[in-house]
Amino acid sequence: MAVKALSLIGEQEPASDFCGGLRYFARQPILDFRGQIHGYELLFREGPAAIFSGDGNLATWNMLDNSVIFGLERLTSGYPAFVNCTREALVNGAVQILPPAMTVLEVLEDIKPDAELVAACRRLKTAGFRLALDDFAWKPGMDALLELAAYVKVDFLLTDARERNQIMRLLDDYAVALVAEKVETEEQFERARAEGFRLVQGYFFCRPVLLRGRKIPANRISQMQVLKELREDPLNLGRLSDILKRDASLTYRLLRLINSPVCGMQQEVRSIRAAILAVGDEDFRRMAMLAIASEMNSQRPPELLRMALVRGRFCELAAPICLLDPAEQFLLGLLSLIPAMTETPMETLTPLLPLRPTIRRALEGAPARERCLLSWVERHEIGDWARCDEVAHSCGLDADAAVRGYAQALLWAERALHYGA
Repeated sequence: MAVKALSLIGEQEPASDFCGGLRYFARQPILDFRGQIHGYELLFREGPAAIFSGDGNLATWNMLDNSVIFGLERLTSGYPAFVNCTREALVNGAVQILPPAMTVLEVLEDIKPDAELVAACRRLKTAGFRLALDDFAWKPGMDALLELAAYVKVDFLLTDARERNQIMRLLDDYAVALVAEKVETEEQFERARAEGFRLVQGYFFCRPVLLRGRKIPANRISQMQVLKELREDPLNLGRLSDILKRDASLTYRLLRLINSPVCGMQQEVRSIRAAILAVGDEDFRRMAMLAIASEMNSQRPPELLRMALVRGRFCELAAPICLLDPAEQFLLGLLSLIPAMTETPMETLTPLLPLRPTIRRALEGAPARERCLLSWVERHEIGDWARCDEVAHSCGLDADAAVRGYAQALLWAERALHYGA
């Protein structure tokens, strides 16, 4: 049973079938105002001009073939993929290699909306694609594209409230969903909601208002005590059981996970002691960490937990390459978003965490070799490819190995969420 649990929750699934020649790809979440995922914008290092070019660049076409056709659904966890498109890609039909039902084609702001482009967009819409107008600004001919578009994206950083209000009035007669792009704080999120946007894109949920001096709830303290106990080898069944008894919600979540198909139990497990004996220390540690992260994030957008799991798994997978401790790196990545989950500053939380002083300082942002993988994935999330290269070079991380690890982490996080969230 322990082996089965590890193969489903902890396996290293091959990612070569959808990495191809791609150096880097990332995804940025698009959410509704309940915090639920609506889709992901895919960011490719090469950019849309290279992705859809017909210049015979074999690596580019391998990336498109392997990453997009066979792996697009996995890259976006089954949600719609928003993909930037060049004029050439739209007009010559290169984008039709993408699956229409789950692809939103973004018409970039610098593309002239002439008759040829409009005709191409009409054909693509008829084929089942949805269209989005990126970084929207009114110009002649735009009305024809607005008749075809499903989404209009407005840059929240490059526009002020007056400009956005003008755009809203212009779009009153069109059936489009307005997306506020580059929403980076909860204040901007609330402003976008008040202004009438339907969707938001950005990492506002990673930067909530942190309440300094806030008393940490008793259940959070008990969860950190569990984390401390999970560092012990072997696990102390008595102490773990006693701590978990104080947190009924966490205990319920953990037992639900252990009794799910992921463990393949022959009969229901009803106590923590029985769970540890049934699955073994290693798998219990992983499932307990997942349950704790899920519980800490129960009042926050689910995407926050998904990102934490991807970070943790990526750091764990890449750790051996950089001669770092995989278990410690998993915890570092997983806990990197704990302030956003608990709305408590990191410096308030780190003294309670079961980590070495170096790792605690790394969580607080101090430069350290142990932080290199977390730094890589943080920059990767926002498509900062140059900084990714710098970090990878500094810690001896091969770019191809990094992108494989990131792809594997995406798949693992989805499985973990399915069984444990």
